[in-house]
Amino acid sequence: MSKALKRIADALERMAPAPLAAPDFDAAEAFLWHVEPDRLQPVPEVSRVAIDLLIGVDRARDTLLANTLQFARGLPANNALLWGARGMGKSSLVKAVHAEVLRQGEGLKIVELQREDLPSVSRLLGLLRGRSERFVLFCDDLSFSHDDQHYKSLKAVLDGGIEGRPENVVFYATSNRRHLMPRDMIENERSSAISPSEATEEKVSLSDRFGLWLGFHPCSQDEYLSIIRGYCDAYGLEIADDALRAEAVEWQATRGGRSGRVAWQFFTDLAGRHGATLG
Repeated sequence: MSKALKRIADALERMAPAPLAAPDFDAAEAFLWHVEPDRLQPVPEVSRVAIDLLIGVDRARDTLLANTLQFARGLPANNALLWGARGMGKSSLVKAVHAEVLRQGEGLKIVELQREDLPSVSRLLGLLRGRSERFVLFCDDLSFSHDDQHYKSLKAVLDGGIEGRPENVVFYATSNRRHLMPRDMIENERSSAISPSEATEEKVSLSDRFGLWLGFHPCSQDEYLSIIRGYCDAYGLEIADDALRAEAVEWQATRGGRSGRVAWQFFTDLAGRHGATLG
């Protein structure tokens, strides 16, 4: 090899990224996936709500918990799509279920990745494949806009390509859209396609790849008040029902709606005004 070619080869070797070393998975139960460079960042303490404080989502809670326990125990389990109304506890449920599985003595790691990082997911799967640990990959607020090609990368998680999805990985996602894309996008493609039934099949079929579809719907006023009362009881904040109802309804009116998120925001304000801490 000439000196010039050797210099080029040496330069290319220096530019090539080193193989990603597996992190110490004993360091934490939760991790964040980052790219450029690829790395798994341990999360020592996850921000989450106790599972018994999630009111009005009993069916979704029980179904997701059962599925996750099966998976943690090495049994077959499905990918899950939690879809529906904003602020109704979709991501909170995923994190609460993970905590409950740990509380029951099962080993389980959760890895959160951003929608924008889906193109790197094959590298993440390669890092996790064959490990003794079991992993829930979690993508919050997943959806796809017009001309968005990230949905193709999602198939690597759901199907795993020629290798198949790793046996020790399951994928949970939350979305405000049942089919992960705007309704007008689906209708526009159907109306302009030569074969409307095939125009959106590839994209709409993404949601079909989730074995579990768990719907979340806007809460009633009684559920909204029950959520707040649950927070008051859990944190030891004493307030009469009549006063709580009046203040909570007024708060809801200023926000133009009610949800689990609005209930927590009201409780945060209430706790602050009453000198209660949330630690």
